[in-house]
Amino acid sequence: MAVVNHVGHCVEDLARARAFYEGVFGFRVRNELTVPDGPAAQLLGVERPVGLTAVYLELGGTVLELLHFERPGNPPARPRPFTEPGLTHLSFTVDDLASACAAVAEHGGEVLEGTNVAGMAVMVRDPD
Repeated sequence: MAVVNHVGHCVEDLARARAFYEGVFGFRVRNELTVPDGPAAQLLGVERPVGLTAVYLELGGTVLELLHFERPGNPPARPRPFTEPGLTHLSFTVDDLASACAAVAEHGGEVLEGTNVAGMAVMVRDPD
């Protein structure tokens, strides 16, 4: 039997990402790890130095792992089309969509223009 343990999300700025997910959705920090380069390089297939810090946030049994690589040579963030293979989004249910959208903007995220579907759903981007 398998269960989902967590979802990993690579971020450029841990403090900014934490503030976004804590402030907008109510996640709470479960734990933080500074991962030694040897095991991190082996597991992730990343050349040394890895410089990995992982912050685990939890909300209602869901764990979101924020991964930050403090090292030179990381590729820059780039726009990804929704149709590109790979994880496309995380979906949240909120009590008040308008308030959540305001909080997204206040915490450095972006509400994507033209995506609000009858006040029932909207697409947002986090700061990363």
